[in-house]
Amino acid sequence: MKIAFKMKLKPGFETEYKKRHDEIWPELSTLLKENGISDYSIFLDKETNTLFAVQQQNGSSSQDLGSTQIVQKWWAYMADIMETNADNSPKTFPLEMVFHLD
Repeated sequence: MKIAFKMKLKPGFETEYKKRHDEIWPELSTLLKENGISDYSIFLDKETNTLFAVQQQNGSSSQDLGSTQIVQKWWAYMADIMETNADNSPKTFPLEMVFHLD
């Protein structure tokens, strides 16, 4: 199953957001893959600072892994540059697929 969601980046943190993801922790990548998450991409709309994420799932969503220590640590690491909930999880907004072409 493929899902998409959006998040919000705080203004002025585009470069830092990309840098942090370019240096994603190996243990976080492993956790995502072990939980069936693949083909995961995040795009930035620079006009609105909206992040658009899409991922293939064969199990959990990346957002469902919030009970793990590594994801909680990642959320805390990213909280200063994104809009977050009280638990540091990014505010996410699911998107409905309205078209797909293979």
